[in-house]
Amino acid sequence: MANTSARPWTRPHDWAEFVLGAVLALSPLWFDTNTAAAWTMVVLGALIALDGLVSLARPGLVSGELAQIVLGALAFVSPWVMGYTGFEAVAWTSWIVGGLTVVLGAAAYPVASAAHRAAGQH
Repeated sequence: MANTSARPWTRPHDWAEFVLGAVLALSPLWFDTNTAAAWTMVVLGALIALDGLVSLARPGLVSGELAQIVLGALAFVSPWVMGYTGFEAVAWTSWIVGGLTVVLGAAAYPVASAAHRAAGQH
């Protein structure tokens, strides 16, 4: 039986990370925000979504899951670092998306590691 975790475009973790990144990047369109918050969310969201797509295309790329964890952590702390905790909707969006991205990246790491090991075996 084929290892489905090694097949491109099939891992739900990475699809969820892509969607979370898109939500983060687009959320300044839906909520009141300031310039620092908007740019932070757009850039981090786009990077999370892009890394999710890369992880989908290359399921054995372990560094993609590590990048998701780092980007999720950055999104989580960004309301405090960039000073937009006063904009509750965007701050909560950053905290929720950031936290979920960290959890999903951590959950996908062993799956990516197994796919990487399987790809190395001929």
